[in-house]
Amino acid sequence: MKTLIICLAGLATAAGVLILVARILFPLPAQTGMPPSQARPASPGSPLAGAVSSMAAAAPGKTGVFPLLSGRDAFLARMLLAEQATDTIDAQYYIWHDDLTGIMLLSALRRAAERGVRVRLLVDDNGVSNLDAELSALDALPEMEVRLFNPFVLRQPKLLNYTFDFFRLNHRMHNKSFTVDGMATVIGGRNIGDEYFDTGPDSNFLDLDVLAVGAVVPDVSADFDLYWASASAYPVATIVAPSNNGLQRLDSALEEHSATARYETYRSALGASRLVENLRTGTLPLEWTDVRLVSDDPAKAQRKARREDLMISRLIDLLETPAKSLDLVSAYFVPGAQGTSQLTGLQAAGVDVRILTNSYEATDVALVHSGYTKYRTELLRSGAELFELKASALPETGRGELGPFGSSGASLHAKTFAVDGRHVFIGSFNFDPRSALLNTEMGLMIESPAIAGAIGTMFDSSLADLCYRPVLADGELRWVESGAEGEAARTVEPGTSFVSRAILTVAGWLPVEWLL
Repeated sequence: MKTLIICLAGLATAAGVLILVARILFPLPAQTGMPPSQARPASPGSPLAGAVSSMAAAAPGKTGVFPLLSGRDAFLARMLLAEQATDTIDAQYYIWHDDLTGIMLLSALRRAAERGVRVRLLVDDNGVSNLDAELSALDALPEMEVRLFNPFVLRQPKLLNYTFDFFRLNHRMHNKSFTVDGMATVIGGRNIGDEYFDTGPDSNFLDLDVLAVGAVVPDVSADFDLYWASASAYPVATIVAPSNNGLQRLDSALEEHSATARYETYRSALGASRLVENLRTGTLPLEWTDVRLVSDDPAKAQRKARREDLMISRLIDLLETPAKSLDLVSAYFVPGAQGTSQLTGLQAAGVDVRILTNSYEATDVALVHSGYTKYRTELLRSGAELFELKASALPETGRGELGPFGSSGASLHAKTFAVDGRHVFIGSFNFDPRSALLNTEMGLMIESPAIAGAIGTMFDSSLADLCYRPVLADGELRWVESGAEGEAARTVEPGTSFVSRAILTVAGWLPVEWLL
């Protein structure tokens, strides 16, 4: 035993020395000399200015919102706004892939910068891969600047950074916003990549964004400035070596994608869409209402934010207000003991609580599912209704069946909730410990009976055939499934095996919930 203890102590000492050496060899660069920049006021010369300004004048202090229900519409909104930009583009994302939609939108930002638009792109370094050369070259353009949030100093292999800098890198920027000319912004749950925009070769994600103009846009721009100038944001030039071929790589990737049928489909959709034109002419059916931005202080990524400046504190206040109903949609739902207590307390107080999340077979993060299953029975005992989306819920012919989440995908990615059929949250916040404690998040609280009502209608009429419904029968967990022959109750969780159920159980015992 004594020998074992000595060996373990020696291994721990050696590991500590290696970590210390790695930290010395791969330090974060100094942030001195970062060129300051701030969001510019709404541009009066923007093609969007005339219609938006006149509509906003008729609804002082209000925000005009338009839900982007499908992934294709969400992509088109970003592309068309980028093409219309005349003054500024501020884009902030957790994930930016080098696939069809990622390359198309990155190329759109480049074209904007080359015609004189000031482009600021802030991306979380964990969510970009194989784009170092392209981002470096874009940053070298006179009108474009790229910054990396919480960067990996060792570029290849990036994951090796976790071995010596885990506690810093475990905090990520999960925010998603795209703001053009200080006039219009797109906010929601979608990252930039094919699976978020209904064109992925594999499973697509069901998600929800909103296009907003008016009073909330300056708040979004000010929030972007906080992140842009934060202690976690580094100019890409201080992290990534200069590139001699980044723009050529971008051109080659776009050319390669342009030879595909998917590219032609998207280009045709761009040409046919009247979304931005309708916004410019004042014919887009915007709902003018009260909208509030809620976001984390970027200091959260350095564990320096005050609790009152955390988004979870504001959401808890909002979730204490339901009088009649709470309809919650979360791809990664890990309520924890506190969240479960709050939700069961609402149910006990007479509030109808309904929750939609992924089933085991639909989730793309099985470990997170273990964090949900720990609290499933307690939620059901309280009377809350649970819905678990099937992986096969939406075949190609099923577009639109999920109302606000109309798509052809098979995995839920949305993060939203509706209160009393009147107020709705749309944003990046997953209802899990990672969103609450580790990642930075943002979203909009919108007073909208129309959007909240659509979410309620989805729970009322659309989910029975698309989801498994966990229930308690004589104290035992069952999964009710609707089909052509009526309802059937399964005694075993769909999509699982004995081994996977054992792994879920054991994972639930481990003290890792704070990481989920």
